[in-house]
This record gives sequence, structure tokens and C-alpha cells, in this order.
Amino acid sequence: MFERYATPVETRAPHGETNAYVLGDGERVLVDPAARTDALDDAAAGVDHLAVTHAHPDHVGAVAHYARESAATVWAHAAFADGFEDETGVAPDRVFRPGDELGHSGVRVLDTPGHAPDHVAFLADREAATGDLVFADGSVFVGAVDGDMRAYVSSLRRLATRGLDRLHPGHGPAVDAPTARLRDLYAHRRDRERRVLAAVADGCATVDAILDHAYDKDLSGVRDLAGQTVRAHLDKLLVDGRVDWDGAHAAPATES
Repeated sequence: MFERYATPVETRAPHGETNAYVLGDGERVLVDPAARTDALDDAAAGVDHLAVTHAHPDHVGAVAHYARESAATVWAHAAFADGFEDETGVAPDRVFRPGDELGHSGVRVLDTPGHAPDHVAFLADREAATGDLVFADGSVFVGAVDGDMRAYVSSLRRLATRGLDRLHPGHGPAVDAPTARLRDLYAHRRDRERRVLAAVADGCATVDAILDHAYDKDLSGVRDLAGQTVRAHLDKLLVDGRVDWDGAHAAPATES
């Protein structure tokens, strides 16, 4: 069972809250305690493990508090454990790697980088806590500097192959048709990539010019985020050999 606790935080993600979850079979795991609430205080008192989907500030604000106030084992991604204390205020007790189970909870780790390099999902009973990999509505921000569009679309495909029954995002309501939603998000990213590539082919060289060409919606208040997303697409297209991109100017790829 996934118990959801919405916690108000400063975030530009949808809904203005971050979802913390308590899950697990037998031993219980607290995931993404971004802030304290009375309900989460009560739930956290009985947890055995504490972990985060990724260490962005709007997901880790209460990690140190619940680490101090509970007897929970604090887990960190093995590849990013050195920076965990700087991000959360507490050193990890143990580290996990993709595929590991957290203690004897039945909760296993799936590697899902893209939104952040350390991003993971936590799977249990054909459901998953997915952090900022997928939302029930709208798209997930994937942008420079620590976003990786190539990794993100791979993570969408990886999770879709699991055929899960329900996803529990870091923001907003649950996703009750995971496979269809993941396919929609993948299609959205591929469509945006095609638009960015078409803009470059049409002579748009700068991020601002590509934004004006590739987006057909009002970007008021989110133009900076959209710009970082375009940069992430250009980074991917550079690796794919489809554009030349030096971080400031883009052009159609030249044959070497």
C-alpha cells in the first residue's frame, strides 16, 4: 500500500506540493519527505527506512528531521552518496544500487535518470513512487544543467516495460493508466525534439529563436524553463549527431 502525504513546499512543479509516501510490505519506507506535516510526523514515527527519488530541494527538505526523529535507516544512491549530506543535511547509513531491495521492505530500486542524474523510482506490488519522472497531467521539466533528455526518454521506456498498475508521482495525483501515460510523455518528447530540429533546419540558431519557432503556446512565466528544456534537447541532438551545438549557437549537423 502506498500512503500519500502531500506537503506544501516552494516549487515550480504542478500543484505546489511534494508528495511523500510511506510504502513497503513488513518493513516500511518513507520516500521524499520534503516538509513536515502533522500527518507525516505520525506516519514517520513507525518507518524503518528513509529514501529519496532524487535530491532536489523540493524533495528533501525534511529528510534530516525525520532521520533524527525516527529510527529509520537512511539510504542514498551509491553513485551519488558523497553529495547526499550536502543536499539533505544528514549522512546516509547505507547505499543502494539499481535493483536493490531496501532492507526487507519488498521495495526495489529502478534507475530512472533524466530529470536529475540521481533519479530513481521505488517499486512495490506492481506500483511505483516515481518522483519527477511522470505526472498525471502536463510534462516533466528536463533541462540543463543537471537534466539529460537522452536519459529521460530511456527512463520512460524502461518504466513502461514494467507494465505497472499505478504510478505515484512526486507532485499531483496518481497515474492510473501508467503504460498509456508513459507512452504519451514519450510521444510528447519526440514531438518536441522534431520541432526543435525543424527550427534549427529553418535557420534558428539561438535558444530564443528556437523557442519562438518550436513552441505554439504562451510561455509567460515559464520561458526560462522552456529555454533550459530546449538546451537539453539540443544536447541530445548533438550526441545523436543531428545538430551542431556549442552551447550558444545551433546549426544543422555537418558531415565529418
